Amino acid sequence: MVKDSFAPFALFRGNGFVKHLAIINVVGLTESLIGEHTPRIAEFRKRGALAHISPAFPAVTCTAQSNYLTGTTPSQHGIVGNGWYNRELAEVQFWKQSNHLVQSRKLWDTLRASPPDARRQTSAPFAAANCFWWFNMYSGVDYSITPRPMYPADGRKVFDVYTWPYFIRTEIKKDLGEFPFFGFWGPAAGVDTLQGKADAASRWIAESAKWIENKFSPALNLIYLPHLDYNLQRHGTYTSKPLTRPSATLSPLARGEGKQSPDSSSSPHSPPNGEGDGARSASQINPAIIPDLQAIDAIVGDLIHFFGQNGVKVVLLSEYGITNVDTPIHLNRIFRGHGWLTVKDELGLEILDAGASRVFAVADHQVAHVYLNDSSLEKSVRDILEKASGIEKVLGGAEKVAAGIAHLRAGDLMAVAKENAWFTYYYWLDDTRAPDFARTVDIHRKPGYDPVELFLDPKIPLPKLKIAWRLLEKKLRFRMLMDVIPLDASLVKGSHGRRPVDKRDWPVFITERPELLGEKQIESTEVHQTLLRHF
Repeated sequence: MVKDSFAPFALFRGNGFVKHLAIINVVGLTESLIGEHTPRIAEFRKRGALAHISPAFPAVTCTAQSNYLTGTTPSQHGIVGNGWYNRELAEVQFWKQSNHLVQSRKLWDTLRASPPDARRQTSAPFAAANCFWWFNMYSGVDYSITPRPMYPADGRKVFDVYTWPYFIRTEIKKDLGEFPFFGFWGPAAGVDTLQGKADAASRWIAESAKWIENKFSPALNLIYLPHLDYNLQRHGTYTSKPLTRPSATLSPLARGEGKQSPDSSSSPHSPPNGEGDGARSASQINPAIIPDLQAIDAIVGDLIHFFGQNGVKVVLLSEYGITNVDTPIHLNRIFRGHGWLTVKDELGLEILDAGASRVFAVADHQVAHVYLNDSSLEKSVRDILEKASGIEKVLGGAEKVAAGIAHLRAGDLMAVAKENAWFTYYYWLDDTRAPDFARTVDIHRKPGYDPVELFLDPKIPLPKLKIAWRLLEKKLRFRMLMDVIPLDASLVKGSHGRRPVDKRDWPVFITERPELLGEKQIESTEVHQTLLRHF
């Protein structure tokens, strides 16, 4: 049973008062990655203490952050993933930004409402800042910066940020330049290009956090650094993988594959509940990600130094660990094969009609929400899921309660992949019928998370020339489609969402004040009270 850690603020008081605290969220950071390639982070850990965070379920950005900031599980706060099916609108919605979606009180609300304390070093009102953590619009923090493109009526997409107060947007862009959106997500994220350096997005966010500190000096400063997220999914974290066993030979439809989908169907030996003693086979850090470790270490080290000079204490934490994968699972193709999925023809291409489907899946990394518009199919669907290659377990009503995700937004059933597998949103059976957005970076229109957006289609000759031509069309105000993303899910080598077998692949909490940490392992909901102890 996943427990919630919510109690009166007085129970969380530490033995000392920290005037200001910066919480640096280093996405994808795990104990296994801290070492020779991250000397500044390793030194910070040596000065303080590290605890493993038992991963949120699912272990994805929006859920993990909500667990940390509220001290509750999705059963209470309602953030069941990075996206879900809106049953009232009959639409799949991902990456929404209003903080009103989080249905529990947040860390800054608790701190702001706390009673006066004689140990406080200032009588100034409590102020909080949020630099790129999610659900960062209308949240109640005093200062916020979040990515937010503009969509003029002529069909353009203009990259920009949203800030509160509004004047921050103009001033910070004047001082730091435009936010490098190209490096925040997509095939240019984490890659050196003519547009900028591989770490451009995380470095801009780090500079924005320093800008906020210099201008406003908030008591709480939340900072999100996504740099490791990109190449760990592209290349995988490790050079070697756990032993695998061959799967039985299946037809392409049984494997959920459409045409031109050369996906592997192997599955690993793994404990039935995704838990083990941490005995990973001799895995070494993938050399391809070493530059990323060095880059994020430099950014984090600079922030630690900066905040230290300004009398601000620092906590480092992460949301999840990324482990190697080699098996995509296409649940919607499986459901389509059973006649449960409905697709609509639009201009000769296929669009998933979730509201008209009897059964469909919303894929989110290694977890999939399965929605049943026809509840009579529950047993049949569960039987198929439990027999499907690559799926470790299926959650129904009772299991969702135990996992802390019994909320209306969650799927009627939930599927959890084996450690080497992950779920795609793919539902078409012929790539020539795939929707136009499938070959683009379109995080809102796709009815599921798509890490293949990190790749350029290797089948395109001279892809940079094609991109340059598309950008010229955009500049000349022509309507254009940046159709450069492949439809080959086998390209993805790293994923997250389930609980890794090895604790060294779990997220971490690192503090300068070991006396406030206590246990060497904490629940994701206990991050909330552990942070409160720092005030």
